[in-house]
Amino acid sequence: MRILIAEDNPVSSRILETILVKWGYKVIAVTDGETAVHQMMDNNAPKLAILDWMMPGVDGLEVCRILRREITDTPPYLILLTANNDKKDVAKGLDSGADDYILKPFDKEELKARINVGLRMIKLQMALAETEKFQGVIEMAGTVCHELNQPLQIISGNCEILMLDIKKDSPFYKNIQAIEKHVRRMGDITSKLMKITKYETKAYLQGKIIDLDKASSGK
Repeated sequence: MRILIAEDNPVSSRILETILVKWGYKVIAVTDGETAVHQMMDNNAPKLAILDWMMPGVDGLEVCRILRREITDTPPYLILLTANNDKKDVAKGLDSGADDYILKPFDKEELKARINVGLRMIKLQMALAETEKFQGVIEMAGTVCHELNQPLQIISGNCEILMLDIKKDSPFYKNIQAIEKHVRRMGDITSKLMKITKYETKAYLQGKIIDLDKASSGK
């Protein structure tokens, strides 16, 4: 996982980067808030950022405010790094959009614990976003299925009427029978789609697809 560090003090930045790399994280280190905002708005932005409160130009608080104005299903987890432990300032930092804060000079174990909290929150956000996305797809699929059912029933009914008027040894009878068979299959698929409450994937060619039988049965 990647973590962004925004710290204008080169010594502090280097210490923090060394610790995070040792813990297995990939680090993007910047020295000002403007660059931090640019990095965090990238399509491939890190999910977690550690922002120094006091930076020239755009400070850590303003970075938080700017990023929180962006509407996203999975907002980044923002940790403010500050030397000020005054409760009013801490509250101000959290009100600006920070998720957490850590005091300078920081304790490594506390830093690790707060990052771990951030990682758990990120996983929960991603899971929630995936669930909401899936729910939206299922609702849309249900609407489409509902609209398809009536024309499918009409086609199936007309196929049955035509087969009554055609001899079974006629090639046309077999053609209509094949159409009716596949219309019923389409009806079965729409019925399964409308019963989906959760999903499970299965291997398909080079990727994966939803297993309709397991999804519609709710098992």
